[in-house]
Amino acid sequence: MSEKILGVIGGSGLYQMKGLDITDRQAFETPYGSPSDEIIIGSLRGTKIAFLPRHGVGHFITPSEINFRANIFAMKKIGVNKIISVSAVGSMKEKYPPGHFVVPDQFIDYTTQRISTFFTTGMVGHVSLADPICGATADVLFDAAEKAGANVHKGGTYICIEGPQFSTRAESLVYRQWGVDVIGMTNVTEAKLAREAGLCYSTLALVTDFDCWHVEEEPVTLEAVLEIMHQNVEKAQQVINELVPLLEKVGSCCCADAAKQAVVTDPKKIPEKLKNDLSILFG
Repeated sequence: MSEKILGVIGGSGLYQMKGLDITDRQAFETPYGSPSDEIIIGSLRGTKIAFLPRHGVGHFITPSEINFRANIFAMKKIGVNKIISVSAVGSMKEKYPPGHFVVPDQFIDYTTQRISTFFTTGMVGHVSLADPICGATADVLFDAAEKAGANVHKGGTYICIEGPQFSTRAESLVYRQWGVDVIGMTNVTEAKLAREAGLCYSTLALVTDFDCWHVEEEPVTLEAVLEIMHQNVEKAQQVINELVPLLEKVGSCCCADAAKQAVVTDPKKIPEKLKNDLSILFG
């Protein structure tokens, strides 16, 4: 497909926004199984957008059980070229209070149970992840957040833990010593797969709480997270609305070619079925 499509991965409330004309809902089957839910296709300010509820509509999939490979593969198959990930995070620094937004530019992967690559037995490949998000896309995402009136911060490190439990206080204090800015449970896996798939990827992190390091605050609870999250959803919708007309201003990047020379396996050794299954990713 030649038409450029903006992909948005986040909560199901994101696509319930003013001005969005929903035109279709598509179910996908991929070589990795089914994505988290149907992909909602719509038009916003003349731009085609594909929304995918990361945890499924009704939030029934845990972070560890999200089929990340199917989600990113389906986005690629539908014609998405840029992904904006909207997700709740905890703050590791006082300068990021609940209600603020962060557009991080680095990740630390502290997960333990997931598959975060499309390369598998039969096809070995390696891509660069030194800069794991698309800087050009992140720039316009930050600009859109400012236009929407959000308290937004540019740059920072997102540490991704396995979950679904929140951190212990000892863990939280260790992460603070590492200098991380926010903590979440999903985005690093998406970023790795998006890079392999040749998709631009950027995160809009919605701060819902201070992680439990902040002893002056009550330990993080689900109730507190959800209350702030609901307040942030409307502002996140405004950010997406402001982002759409700025997409034409996105600078050049190398994301689309990230996996161009990644495969190191002798083509004669790659099973034909694997070649066919992954042809939209690796040619």
